[in-house]
Amino acid sequence: MSRSTEPVSPVSLARLAPLLLAASLAFAAAPAAAQQGAVKAPAPRAAAAAPWQDIGRTATADEIAAWDIDVRADFKGLPPGSGSVLKGQEVWEAKCASCHGVFGESTEVFTPIVGGTTKEDIRTGRVANLMRSDYPQRTTMMKLSQISTLWDYINRAMPWNAPKSLTVEEVYAVTAYILNLADVVPEDYVLSDRNMAEVQQRLPNRNGKLMYQEMWKVAGKPDVQGVACMKDCPVEADVRSRLPEFARNAHGNLAEQNRVVGPFRGADTTRPPSTQPAALAAAATTAAAVTQVQVGRGTASRPPLEIAKDAACLACHSVERKLVGPSFREIAERYRGAADASNTLAQKVRKGGQGAWGAVPMPANPQLKEEDLRSLVKWILGGAS
Repeated sequence: MSRSTEPVSPVSLARLAPLLLAASLAFAAAPAAAQQGAVKAPAPRAAAAAPWQDIGRTATADEIAAWDIDVRADFKGLPPGSGSVLKGQEVWEAKCASCHGVFGESTEVFTPIVGGTTKEDIRTGRVANLMRSDYPQRTTMMKLSQISTLWDYINRAMPWNAPKSLTVEEVYAVTAYILNLADVVPEDYVLSDRNMAEVQQRLPNRNGKLMYQEMWKVAGKPDVQGVACMKDCPVEADVRSRLPEFARNAHGNLAEQNRVVGPFRGADTTRPPSTQPAALAAAATTAAAVTQVQVGRGTASRPPLEIAKDAACLACHSVERKLVGPSFREIAERYRGAADASNTLAQKVRKGGQGAWGAVPMPANPQLKEEDLRSLVKWILGGAS
């Protein structure tokens, strides 16, 4: 095959000049090793490389420290610090007693924290009342086998309306106060990271936990056996049980109390139960309708019921019936026609209070955004509907 010998026109050279100049500058700027061919081009990625390998980044040391807050049974992870029983009583009465009672007896909504243990239990490490079928209530201290679990839970999740807001000293102090109520430590005791292992040896149920070894092994025998359906699966739900009629709508419509995201949708408890299994298509339609109703009742992104759930209001209040506190509709009825009802109720929700509806105090809600507070109050005064 012969090469063309036609001359290159001046116009073509003029067009090529900028490209040639750029190429020469790039060549001149390259390292000597690259110009000599010493640096190899990067190898192409394997075809089977994981598609998610370039997503995200390595966590920083500060991020890991912020996330790694769990306390193990051998007390690794326990931060240095201490707290007295007396300090714990102060924190308890200010932030815990409204739900758990002054002496850990708790309100009608929550299980008692303290009770059911004896000095003999402290000696043996096994709670005798756990073996009785006629004992009326199992308390937290009856079942607790590791103090680290109690400390860790308080640190992570309490108080309910403001989790992770307690200082390290307050967590030690509240833990010490609970242990004192259960007669595990004296009233002048100061609990710390240095003596918690010693206190563990006085826990009433420290020897009461049974380990099922097979369930700790990856290859062990499972406690249940399930087979996932992958083909020709049933298209209808097989309803095996239902709420009894007296309990069906006891705490308001369950369909309006589920999050708008996630796989679960509560049943519409304002209507009688269906006598036939609902088709999945119908269930999806119902879920979509419930979502639209929820969003339509508040701001587009945050319905009032979601605000009430996030602020833990539903622990003590329901829409229609009295629980620990009055129902939202009872509140709306009391404030009906009152001057400046919106601001008055907003202040009560924000600052908390006691005595207006009974002896059980309502905790403050300083964490609520102003727009969320106003939306919640408007919804309550409107009858929560």
